[in-house]
Amino acid sequence: MKFSTEDLIEGIRSGNKRLIAKAITLVESKKAEHRMQAEELLKKIMPLTGKSVRVGVTGVPGAGKSTFIENFGRLAIAQGQKVAVLAIDPSSSINKGSILGDKTRMEELAKEENAFIRPSPSSGFLGGVANTTFETMMICEAAGYDYILIETVGVGQSEVLVADITDVFLFLKIIGGGDELQGIKRGIMEMVDLIFINKVDQDNFQKAKNTRLELKRALDFIPPKEKGWKIPVLLGSALHNEGLKEIYDTITEFIELKKKSGRFEEIRILQAEKRFEYWVQEYILALMKKSESMEEAYLMHKKNASEMVSSPSTEAKLFVEMFLSKSKENKD
Repeated sequence: MKFSTEDLIEGIRSGNKRLIAKAITLVESKKAEHRMQAEELLKKIMPLTGKSVRVGVTGVPGAGKSTFIENFGRLAIAQGQKVAVLAIDPSSSINKGSILGDKTRMEELAKEENAFIRPSPSSGFLGGVANTTFETMMICEAAGYDYILIETVGVGQSEVLVADITDVFLFLKIIGGGDELQGIKRGIMEMVDLIFINKVDQDNFQKAKNTRLELKRALDFIPPKEKGWKIPVLLGSALHNEGLKEIYDTITEFIELKKKSGRFEEIRILQAEKRFEYWVQEYILALMKKSESMEEAYLMHKKNASEMVSSPSTEAKLFVEMFLSKSKENKD
């Protein structure tokens, strides 16, 4: 059944999870007719957005991201919050299929009335996010969710894209063999707002404390991301609900600091501008490939680039110049 934009907006406003999911599916679609309706929908819900706390959760596979999000989400709900989880699953590079297993991994959270879980395929999009995660977040905000938790695939590449759409960037660390700092790139350390050493128990407590000390020393060499904020390194166990309340309170403190300094709104504006630039590129490329002759030219230059006939940057330049000259001819 096809839903009208008005039906979807009414469903979003009333918190109808089925219609919220339908609206997200619409936004994720690449069909031209769906894109038009999605743009209309997003434009109409914009006044309802912007009131949530957006938290990105990253970490290597096995760090316990899903367990953390499930139990942290339940804690936030107990504090009177509504929680939406956008769990990005890695897509197959072969057929773009995705496992989409987070709903089964977060069974207890899924039962909560004030929780909404949406697994989305990354579809090969870098940075452990889906290309429409930002727009999906807008829908969840319009539906009145106070916390938006974004679980990344934790691939360790381009986490900057996660940081670019969230208010708080949380890094989950676990105690592992070898040098504890070896697996943490400086780039990630420069983006994080909070570090949580997960899976801490009596057996590894001393080792966790040593790791925290090493992390704090490493952070001393990195310029602070936010004035007046020293990145906390907290210990706990998401599985046993240890340290989660401390994280919740720390996030609240961090958001209050950003709002007081004016940085909260400033960063949100910059994030929206980056999304604008991303979609400009997407729409220009789609427009370039719209006519049959331009699509043929696009495929030819792409083939030249892949076969290294000339450099990819040269082939891209030639294609864009051809597109612009044809556009000028059509106007004249």
